[in-house]
Amino acid sequence: MSHIEIDFIGVETSRSGDAIIIRYNKNGVAGVHVVDGGYIDTGNQIIQQLRQFYDTVRVENVVLTHPDLDHANGLRAVLEECDVGTLWLNRPWLYADELIDKFATYNSVDALERKLRSVYSASAKLEEIAIRKGIPIKSPFQGSMIGIFHVLAPTKARYLDLIVDSDKTPEAETSVVAESLEAFAKAFRAVTNLVKSAWGDEYFPSSGTSNENEMSVVQYAEVNGKVIVLTADAGREALAEAAAYAPYAGLVLPGVDLFQVPHHGGRHNVSTELLDRWLGTRHHAPGEYNWSAVCSSAKADEDHPRKSVMRAMMHRGGQFSATEGQNIAWMEGIEREGWGPVPQTPYPEEQEE
Repeated sequence: MSHIEIDFIGVETSRSGDAIIIRYNKNGVAGVHVVDGGYIDTGNQIIQQLRQFYDTVRVENVVLTHPDLDHANGLRAVLEECDVGTLWLNRPWLYADELIDKFATYNSVDALERKLRSVYSASAKLEEIAIRKGIPIKSPFQGSMIGIFHVLAPTKARYLDLIVDSDKTPEAETSVVAESLEAFAKAFRAVTNLVKSAWGDEYFPSSGTSNENEMSVVQYAEVNGKVIVLTADAGREALAEAAAYAPYAGLVLPGVDLFQVPHHGGRHNVSTELLDRWLGTRHHAPGEYNWSAVCSSAKADEDHPRKSVMRAMMHRGGQFSATEGQNIAWMEGIEREGWGPVPQTPYPEEQEE
C-alpha cells in the first residue's frame, strides 16, 4: 500500500512562515520532499524533524515556492547540511534577456540580471549554495513533476509578467510620496472590524495579494485516492491558473482531502468563487467535517489566520487546524506512534468587514 506523511512545521515568530516536510512511497516511487523553510532558525527545526521522525538527512527534492523570506531563508541550512538531490527554484535573472525590453530604465542585460539577483537576494543565496555544493537546480513551472507532485502553477509566461509588474523590480520604482501612500493604504487595510455573521456568509475584499505571493508554486499529488494540494502563498490568479490546468494533471475538481490554506489564512488570496471551484459549494448548515484544511500560522501573528477564511473552509466541510507553535502531521497509509487527531477549531461567529 502506498503511503505519505506531511509535517507542517510550526514557524513561530511575530509573523507566520511556511516549512513543510513530506515523505512518500507510491508505486515504488519513494522520497523526501521539503517545501519552503521558514526563517533562518526554522532550518534547524527541519533538520531535527528529519532526523527524529524520518531517520535521514537525505532529501530528494527541495522546493522554494516563492522568494519571500519567511519561505526561503530556512532552506539555507537544509541545503548546507542535508544530502539534497535537486533544488527547485524559479530564478528571474535567468530570463533577463527576455525581460530587458520591458524595463525602460535598463538597456544592459547584465545590469538587469544583477538588479534581479539583488531584489530577490534570498533566492540568489540558495542558488549560490546549490552551485557550490553541486546540487542541480530546476525550475518548477506548470507541468513539472517533483517526485509524485504535479506543478499546477505558475506558467513561465505568467511568472515573467509578475516579475515585470512587481513593486520590487526597477520598472515599478515609485517616488517617496507614492511609497508613503502605499504604506498608509496597507496599514489602513490591516485595520478591520469584526461583525457577527450567519453560517455560510462570506466576505472577501476585492484587492488581491502581492505579485511575489502570486508567483507561488502550487503542487498536487494523489496517494491511495487522497488528493493533496499545497498552495504556499498563492493568490487568486495562481489558484485560478492551477484550477484551469488541474484536469490536464489528472485532478478533477472540486474534491481535495488535504488543502494547505493559502498565505497563512490571508483573505486577499481567496474568494468564494475560487473556493467553490476547489473545495465545493457551501453546506446549508454545519455538518460533518470530511477533509483537512491546514494553515501555517504563528500564534504570535495577530493578523493570521483571518476569521473569514477559517469560516470559508468550514462552510465546505473542512476541518480547520493551524500550526500556532506546534507541528501538524497529516498521514495516509501510515501511522506515527504518539500522535493523535487535531481537534476542530471552533467556528468563528464573526468575520472581518
